[in-house]
Amino acid sequence: MLYYLFQYLDKTFDFPGAGVFQYISFRAAMALIFSLLISLVFGKRIIDFIRKKQIGETVRELGLDGQKQKSGTPTMGGLIIIAAIIIPTLLFAKIINVYIVLMLITTIWLGGIGFLDDYIKVFKKNKEGLKGKFKVIGQIGIGLIVGSVLYFHPDVVIKDRIESTSRDLGTISISGEKKLSSPKYAEVPVKTLRTTIPFFKDNELDYGKFVSWICDDCMKYGWIIFIPMVILIVTAVSNGANITDGIDGLAAGTSAIIGVVLGILAYVSGNTVFADYLNIMYIPNSGELVVFIAAFVGACIGFLWYNAFPAQVFMGDTGSLAIGGIIAVYAIAIRKELLIPILCGVFLVENVSVILQVVYFKYQKKRKGLEFAQANRLFKMAPLHHHYQKVGFHESKIVMRFFIIGIALGVLTFVTLKLR
Repeated sequence: MLYYLFQYLDKTFDFPGAGVFQYISFRAAMALIFSLLISLVFGKRIIDFIRKKQIGETVRELGLDGQKQKSGTPTMGGLIIIAAIIIPTLLFAKIINVYIVLMLITTIWLGGIGFLDDYIKVFKKNKEGLKGKFKVIGQIGIGLIVGSVLYFHPDVVIKDRIESTSRDLGTISISGEKKLSSPKYAEVPVKTLRTTIPFFKDNELDYGKFVSWICDDCMKYGWIIFIPMVILIVTAVSNGANITDGIDGLAAGTSAIIGVVLGILAYVSGNTVFADYLNIMYIPNSGELVVFIAAFVGACIGFLWYNAFPAQVFMGDTGSLAIGGIIAVYAIAIRKELLIPILCGVFLVENVSVILQVVYFKYQKKRKGLEFAQANRLFKMAPLHHHYQKVGFHESKIVMRFFIIGIALGVLTFVTLKLR
């Protein structure tokens, strides 16, 4: 909203300094700062309110060190994250941008599902929370919305490069100064289901190719593959973030690292010079997503202030489902969803550890009986972070090492743009 206000002041009254709101970098910085302030200042008040209402987490006895002490810790702290994302985004982003609207819908939608789950657990005293099938229906619903908008909305387009340019970000003039080159792109944008695929020289994959063999004109039915893919990614990543939220600070910190990388990817995808240099598709209007992700990173870091060991508040499903869904939809919007297995490697490993634990247990139970299966689990406990707790690592050490792995995966994700 402030963007439109200062744009009006700049054009109508030539208001001093109003023009700075034209720059994405400035608005992203302001969104980050405001998000941090909201998390830190109002976060404390929200925690105090939750504590007064006795909205505490009922921690199951898992035989882990420090588990009992966490019982009664305020939960539903994801409300802090959601508020710290939405408010700065509304203030500093172009809210009529289709990508911004989509991210806001995703945040509210999945945050709402998580809130219902936490509400049932806390107020209805039902430890199971919202039934799994209803969570999945909600995830499928937002996946359908996101996939349909990204396919049908006229503003979701890319521009093809029409002239090859140098890959050194510029040319040397007669005076010896380096000047930025101006890559040329088609005037008319195109609707396409192309996405970035890592490690290949021609690093674009069109979902339409999966059905192009059926008939000569079947490329246009690529949405049959694309929309289910969106649903799968949103469901997997939101559940991955939910599973990762098992020890203090892990989900919030890991998500902040992922958010920084996604912000860089969105910036270069929405900038003609950097998109040309990195030889990735140029996506008009996607640069505005940098403002949103700045608020997201600020919200995660601000929440980490209270969620770091020993946690003063838990995000609950209100936060974990929302941040997972945000990461998934954001990556899909900037056409980097195939980089998720690398970028969200921590979420992936956590998810896979649970699946492997269940599959291996059932296999051993069928093969050698229940007693043998219970005594010979693949991991001492799943998800993986609990396995390391059982081994004897303190949760702070586990969290920091997962952060280091997350940073390494983030760097690798960005490097894949040039590793082909």
